[in-house]
Order: sequence, then C-alpha cells, then structure tokens
Amino acid sequence: MNTAKIPSLGYAILGLLHGKPSSGYDLRKIFASTSLGTYSDSPGAIYPALQRLERQGLIRGTIEESSGLRRRQIFRLTREGLAALKHWITRPVTRDDLEHSTPEIMLRFAFSEGTAGAAASVALLESLESALQAHFPALKKEYEGLKSVAPRSGWLAFDCGIRQTECLLRWTRHAIRTYRHHKGGMS
Repeated sequence: MNTAKIPSLGYAILGLLHGKPSSGYDLRKIFASTSLGTYSDSPGAIYPALQRLERQGLIRGTIEESSGLRRRQIFRLTREGLAALKHWITRPVTRDDLEHSTPEIMLRFAFSEGTAGAAASVALLESLESALQAHFPALKKEYEGLKSVAPRSGWLAFDCGIRQTECLLRWTRHAIRTYRHHKGGMS
C-alpha cells in the first residue's frame, strides 16, 4: 500500500466509495447536498483527489456504459483502499487530532461502524474520551494563565473552546452508553 498522506477529502471519498461504488459526478452530488460539502464539492478538488487515490492504488476506476450516450467512470475501493480506510478509522485519537482536526474525528466515527464494525466505533469513542480527559487539565491551566494577560474577548473565546470540548466529552460518553445499551447491535 502506498503510504503517502491522504487528506480528509481523500478519506471522505474512500468512506463513500466503501458504501457504494460511484462516479466522480455522483460523489460531487453527495458532497454538494450534504454536510460533507465542507470538504469540497468542487470538480477542481474531487477529480484530482480521485486521480491521486487511483495512483496510490486505493481505488480503481472502470468505464461503464450508461443508459444515455455517455460512458461513466465508476470508482471502487480496492483491498488496499479498504485497509487504509480501516487503519485511519481505528488509529487512536491524539492530542494533535483534538487541537487541529476534531471534524476529522467525527468523519472517522461516521464511517466507523459501516467499515470496521460497531466494536471499532466503540474503540474510537473510548480513545476520544481518553484523549479528551487527558487534554482537559492542560486546557484549564492555559485558560487560567490567559485570563490574566489576554483581553476579555480573548479569554472568552478560549472559554468557548473549553465549553465545546466539555460538550464533546459529554456527547462521547453518551455515544458509548448508547452502544453499550444496544449491545446486540455490536459486531
């Protein structure tokens, strides 16, 4: 497997293709009509991302005839692509993830059960809970130091971040309880 870095858009594409082989146009429609649009619905981003993923051997495109006069290229996940997607989903949550890519953690979680099973979803949630708990003392310490040197707007903005982190921790615990309550659905 090619180990070149895959950006969030690439993983979003891999996750979508795991669910259903699709053309670039089909993927653009999904990105344009859902919250995945934050990753981009631009042809200038989607098509180059598909080409990179294909060069890396993570997806394979095949030309298929359609009902009209046009032929479409349908992309499917390769075995290597599925392995890369599962690896991304199941890797532990790091402090860097918390500080720089919380939306990507949620993207990983969104694809986790369908790709790697409910047990992988719970493991990701437990990793997130652990990372959040470990991160809180540093946030609180930084906040206390900030209050004495930053303007009110600065420390209030930081306070907003702390409250969002607390909310994410509460949601994470709720999600873990939900999975445990519905153990029959775990695989």
